[in-house]
Amino acid sequence: MSMDEQGAAAETAATELGAEATGPVPGWGWTETALSLMVFVWGVNFAVVKHALDSIQPLAFNALRFVIASVLVWAVLRARGEVSLPERRDIPRVVALGLLGNVLYQMCFILGLDRTAAGHASLILALTPVMTAFLSMLTGHERPGPRTWGGASLSILGIALVSGASIRVEGASALVGDAILVTACVAWSVYTVGARPIVRRYGSVRTTAWTLWCGAVGLVALGTPALLRQDWQAVSAEAWAALVFSATFAIGLAYLIWYRGVERIGNTRTAIFSNLTPVVALFAGVVLLHEKPSALALVGAALTLGGVMVVRTDPGSVG
Repeated sequence: MSMDEQGAAAETAATELGAEATGPVPGWGWTETALSLMVFVWGVNFAVVKHALDSIQPLAFNALRFVIASVLVWAVLRARGEVSLPERRDIPRVVALGLLGNVLYQMCFILGLDRTAAGHASLILALTPVMTAFLSMLTGHERPGPRTWGGASLSILGIALVSGASIRVEGASALVGDAILVTACVAWSVYTVGARPIVRRYGSVRTTAWTLWCGAVGLVALGTPALLRQDWQAVSAEAWAALVFSATFAIGLAYLIWYRGVERIGNTRTAIFSNLTPVVALFAGVVLLHEKPSALALVGAALTLGGVMVVRTDPGSVG
């Protein structure tokens, strides 16, 4: 089968699957189960990465875990017999998505997390579903209703309280970390919505692989000085285990699940699942890092989660 024929077949299949994203919310299935697993992995990953950054420089950590994840996704493509390249017309978009969703997002994620508590970071990233809904509206994919606007307001207020708690406990540097993580939210939302045409044309696995590989090249280039400066003998066994966990599950597996969700149930419905990530992350931060969230942070958490759950109940409409 030629590349054009493969692309046409993938586009037809993805279009049929994508129809589920514009219909009534389906019953619980394998897609929802996989997304729940992804949420658990991402929630635990905050604490895992935070621990690893005690002995591995952030940029070196990012570079290594994306190399590992890229090899994993390549193996998945090889096993499926789908190792190929996008059509020439789509290459600029794929490269841009790879740089946005992997280089910019991951740089903001790792540098922001390095400057604030794991629990606070997860709450800030809970804004991602709201931003994704807004971008889907702007691009004509969906038209959120009044509940989305109300939920967005609650979430923004919650983030303000979480940031205020960070300043009290950790100083002004935590506010810098919070601001960096808000940028990460924007980058991931644009990445999710912007990739929809590519996912529909080629399918979720190839889209994940191409954007991941583009991102890995950028992250290795940016991380090379840190890789050379890193004292590898000082890296603990736990930090190496954290690196492998984050690369294999939080990047490789989770990215495949995320784009599969976009393909099957759409942008906003997939993003909604990340609402549960802060709950897992707060629990993991308490258990693994012995973090103690303040009362102000807990109020902010309630408002943030309440806001995104209000967004979830908005039936909206599809453009």
